[in-house]
Amino acid sequence: MATSIREMSKKPEILTGGHRLCAGCGASIAVRQVLMGAPDGVHLVVANPTGCLEVSTTIYPYTSWNCSYIHCAFENAASTMSGVEAAFKSLQRQGKIKEDFRFVVFGGDGGTYDIGFQALSGALERGHRMVYVCYNNEAYMNTGIQRSGATVLGTWTTTSPYGENSFGKTQNRKDMTAIAAAHNIPYVAQASISHWRDLVRKAEKAFAVDGPSFINVLSPCHRGWRYPMEQTVEVAKLAVQTCIWPLYEVEDGKWHITVKVRDKKPVEEYLKTQGRFAHLLKEKKYAEALPLIQEYVDQEWEKLRFLSGEQE
Repeated sequence: MATSIREMSKKPEILTGGHRLCAGCGASIAVRQVLMGAPDGVHLVVANPTGCLEVSTTIYPYTSWNCSYIHCAFENAASTMSGVEAAFKSLQRQGKIKEDFRFVVFGGDGGTYDIGFQALSGALERGHRMVYVCYNNEAYMNTGIQRSGATVLGTWTTTSPYGENSFGKTQNRKDMTAIAAAHNIPYVAQASISHWRDLVRKAEKAFAVDGPSFINVLSPCHRGWRYPMEQTVEVAKLAVQTCIWPLYEVEDGKWHITVKVRDKKPVEEYLKTQGRFAHLLKEKKYAEALPLIQEYVDQEWEKLRFLSGEQE
């Protein structure tokens, strides 16, 4: 890491306190850790589509952002920042801007996996220099806990309820990190707020590349996931230890697992910490989902090990 924790603690806060995000919210932790990786002495421009982060940090006439900030729609965060980055380069070529700028988008999984997917894909393909960060809480938490493309199989949400004919969401989540990597951009990473050194290091790399970068950060939501608010970091850590959310990076096309999991825990250890999976563990008629979840996690973990050259 380029800087020590002592040095990082002295950096000015870009996202300040006083916002109205829930106590124990994973999104604010993710944002602060990512911004710790931003280079010193640059002007930051943040784009933020509608979601928990936006509505809780920019309640008119107040803002918690100590930088240039753009609120945009769910579907156009990446295209908004594409235009800002293109305008900056034009002004830079004309000699009208001498300062150094960095551009970063913070979008939830709904605005990344689903509604904003087309704009994000286009921005990555065109090669705009921006850091796109998905703060991933695996559902549309701001509007009522509806399922998204990031929601795990078997999860209870208000639009994937369990009942007589369903054990919750019946599809596996979309692998958005691998999809971003398939665009052949300079840097892609999957991270978790539970491993801050890993995330800050990945943010440093993302800000440094001359082109687009994408970071998918697991950001638990205690309101939607149904666990005590003080356990956010512990729940995120269990996701890594069970390999339902492995930590890795794809740098110039090379895959690398950044946090080794030597003693992989059963995924049930993770599921039982959250009320959104309680039905799977309490009622036998939903038990069929458990082996399906474990099988998917195992397959994806072995695939990642193969891509990283670590398969035995």
